[in-house]
Amino acid sequence: MFDLRAKVAIVTGSSRGIGRAIAEGLADAGARVVISSRNQDACERVAAEINEKHGDERAVAWAASLSSKESLQALVGYTVSELGRIDCLVCNAASNPFYGPLSGISDEAFRKVFENNVLANHWLTSLVAPEMKKQGAGAIILISSIGAHIGSDTIGAYHISKAADLQLARNLAVEYGPDNIRVNAISPGVTRTEFARALWEDPATEAVLKRATPLGRIGEPSEMAGAAVFLASPAASFMTGQSIVIDGGMTIRGPI
Repeated sequence: MFDLRAKVAIVTGSSRGIGRAIAEGLADAGARVVISSRNQDACERVAAEINEKHGDERAVAWAASLSSKESLQALVGYTVSELGRIDCLVCNAASNPFYGPLSGISDEAFRKVFENNVLANHWLTSLVAPEMKKQGAGAIILISSIGAHIGSDTIGAYHISKAADLQLARNLAVEYGPDNIRVNAISPGVTRTEFARALWEDPATEAVLKRATPLGRIGEPSEMAGAAVFLASPAASFMTGQSIVIDGGMTIRGPI
C-alpha cells in the first residue's frame, strides 16, 4: 500500500528540515526524488547522501527559486527530461521575512510571503498537472502549518498564507479530481528546524510549547515524513482536498 517504486517526486525546500525528511521518506519507500532548494551545492549534498544510503541513484539535485516562475519551469522540465515522469509534487519551501504584528509589516514583505508561500505553489501545481494528466494519476502535497488554524501576533502574514494553502488544496482537489490527481495538505506543528528556530531555541520558550502540547514535546522533521509517504502512495488513493495536522495535539488542547 505504501510502495512508491517506479514513482518520481519533486520536493521543494528539501535540502534541510521537514523537506529533507520528506524526501528521505519518499526515497525509502522506493521513489526517485528531485531535491530542490535555492542552493545547488546543498541539494547535491543531500542527493549524494540519499544515494549512498540506498546504493543507487535514488535522488538527483536541481536548485530553483520560489520567486521565479521561469526557475520553477526549469525544475519541472529537468525532472521530466531526466526522470521521464512526475508522480508526486511536495510544495514544502516557504518564506517568513517578518516577525511582529501585522500593523508593522511592509507591503513588500507581505507580498513576498504570499508570492513564495501561495503563488509559487499555484505555479508548481499548474506546471506538473499536465504531466500527471498524461499519466492518469498524480499526488500533490502542500505543506501548510498549524498556523493556518490559529491566530498570531508575531507571524500573522505567514499564518494567513498557510490558511490560503489549505484552500488552494481544496480548490485544486475539485479541479484536478476528474484527472485522478489528488491534492492534500500537511499542517505540521512546531518542529525542530532552522526555519522555526526562534520558536524553540530559548529553553523557556520551548518549555511553554511543551506544556501546551499533550505529547509534551515539539516535533522532529522525521515525524512529518510518514504522512507525505501515505499521501503519495496507493494507501491514500481515495483521499483528496484534506489536511493532516501533525502537532502532538497542540491545536486540540484547551487553556492550560
